[in-house]
Amino acid sequence: MNKLTVLEIKFDFNGDKNAIYPVILSDENEVILIDCGYPNFLPLIKNAAKETGMDISKLTKIIITHHDFDHMGALAEFKREYPHIKVLSSIDDEKYISGKEKSLRLQQAESIYEKLPEEQKERAKEFQRFIETIENVQVDICLKDKDLFSWCGGVEIIATPGHMPGHISIYLKDSKTLITGDALIVENNKLMIPYPQYTLDMDNAKKSISKLLNYEIDRIICYHGGIYIKDIKESLQSIISD
Repeated sequence: MNKLTVLEIKFDFNGDKNAIYPVILSDENEVILIDCGYPNFLPLIKNAAKETGMDISKLTKIIITHHDFDHMGALAEFKREYPHIKVLSSIDDEKYISGKEKSLRLQQAESIYEKLPEEQKERAKEFQRFIETIENVQVDICLKDKDLFSWCGGVEIIATPGHMPGHISIYLKDSKTLITGDALIVENNKLMIPYPQYTLDMDNAKKSISKLLNYEIDRIICYHGGIYIKDIKESLQSIISD
């Protein structure tokens, strides 16, 4: 039986109330987590999964949509506790997750540092030091656009660059569900692209949204904002034309 479970992980970050929505896909052979939260989030995800009847120790794979710290921050913790888990990412993101190349988010932070007002520089340095603490993990399986898998009723990988160049989304044919990582977010009940300061290439981000119009989508699950089901095609078209 194919099952999709959306986890709601509530937490405080820099004094603000926040939530993320990782997804677990499962069938008779696979239990797959999509994105795994900030550093030290293993206990939070484990507890949230347990509340839905899911056992994290049964995980077979973790798919990382992109290498931002809130999506892969707990990856090394998962691998230490459950070394059998296979780690999957796009072929373009593998070098950042494994540590072969410096995080693009860190590169971005370093590039704007000198342009910041003096009163912002210490906090900016703290952010850089935080990103440097994210542990790298070897990627077991590299993914590319249009890859198809039989897991959980049918899974298609969609390359959705923009937020980051190696960003991927996951389409579930069986339930007509799109899992977007940070290609899209929901804020104030509105579907949108993450803010420009977090999106490295806005033109590419919009092109990626255009690709999504080729899919029959009844439900979108955003890592930031959760489930979105209202006027999906119209919402996507509005983002592209905005």
